[in-house]
Formats: sequence, structure tokens, C-alpha cells
Amino acid sequence: MSEKSSTTLPATVEKIIKSPHPSVPEKVQIAVEGADHLFREIRIENALIDENGDKVRLKPGADVEVTIEADAAATTAKSDTRTPDASRP
Repeated sequence: MSEKSSTTLPATVEKIIKSPHPSVPEKVQIAVEGADHLFREIRIENALIDENGDKVRLKPGADVEVTIEADAAATTAKSDTRTPDASRP
């Protein structure tokens, strides 16, 4: 089994989006810190499972973490292409 590369970013629940119809699940809008301004919000179904296996929902203002994972085969080594400049502080 291969290791996965990952990063975890802090985020905050901005708002709960009520379901427009009983067949459509409630959504939660989450603002991811460190993301570009126009792309910082994500919306997901507001359904989580706690440590006891019970269904729970997020509250507005909750601090959360967003983790991005990728298989090793889906990543490449990052090379630093910047050239050191002695004249810059």
C-alpha cells in the first residue's frame, strides 16, 4: 500500500444552506483559509459521523480542517526554480 501525500488547511463554517426540498440534503459552506479569494468556499453535504458512529451536523462558525490527499502516483517532486539573488534582502 502506497503512502499518500497530504496537506491540511484550517477552515471555518460560514453558513448552513437549508434544503429547498426534502429530497435534497442540507449543505454547509466552508471557507478555507489560505485559498485564493474567489475559490475559498466549498459546499458539502452537512452530514458527518462522530467517534461513536452517530450522525452529526456542523454548526455555523465552527472551526474545521480541510485535508487534501493524493496517491503518490498522482504527485511529483517540487523543485525550487527560484534563483537566489544576493542583492535582495
